[in-house]
Amino acid sequence: METADLKIAIIGAGNMGGAIARGLSKGTLIQAKNIYVSDVSRANLDAIKIAVPDISVSDSNVDAVKVADMVILAVKPWLVDVIAKEIEHKIDYKKQIIVSIAAGVDFEKLAELFDTDATLFRVIPNTAIDVLQSVSTIASFHADKEQEELILSIFGELGKAFLVPETQLNAFMSLSSCGIAYAFRYIRAATEGGVEMGIYPNVAKEVVIQTLRGAIDLLEANDSHPEVEIDKVTTPGGITIKGLNEMEANGFTNAVIKGLKASLLK
Repeated sequence: METADLKIAIIGAGNMGGAIARGLSKGTLIQAKNIYVSDVSRANLDAIKIAVPDISVSDSNVDAVKVADMVILAVKPWLVDVIAKEIEHKIDYKKQIIVSIAAGVDFEKLAELFDTDATLFRVIPNTAIDVLQSVSTIASFHADKEQEELILSIFGELGKAFLVPETQLNAFMSLSSCGIAYAFRYIRAATEGGVEMGIYPNVAKEVVIQTLRGAIDLLEANDSHPEVEIDKVTTPGGITIKGLNEMEANGFTNAVIKGLKASLLK
């Protein structure tokens, strides 16, 4: 399926819906004029319109769905039922694709709300989609190979996209969608540590961000395990190993793993 004239309706203009709309508009596959966003909040719609004037906005979900080849449900899980009742009879299930980013609303429920023959996707992105650096985990239902490739290409342009079984989505959500908050918490903690050692906060934050960026680039360039790169900077009897051991003594690795598992939807 060609993307040049593909029209996408995004229902929900909150943090994630707005981020997806802005992210799509920055890519090359979907034209901003072919993005339609609907929401009950005029303030949310105005914010999107200010950011990307070519995006069409509306307070009518039905109007947005009518013109779309793909409908993205970017609403909270408890609102999916409400939205489905409003738009289910307005969708041509032979032509339109439904993409849901509502956490925990599985394909069985979505098929029940819409149509058992509907082509459905569940996508778990994170907020870095706004700057084309999301991890988007994708599962499909009644989709053919071409449709899967289409969704992978669209979300792949917004960061990295992975096609996985639906059973793995919740684990990926903990690792990436929730995980971005955990990354921010590490940055905050390291910045505060720098301040305690006498570095100005804005400088400390820049140093921490660049350090993480360098660590990421090294891992990708060398295709190595993190422990291999750690070994390169842990001189026997040196200060790095002392710092690592103190972090582990205070439960660093255990805390990260427990945090990830605590955010896993069961």
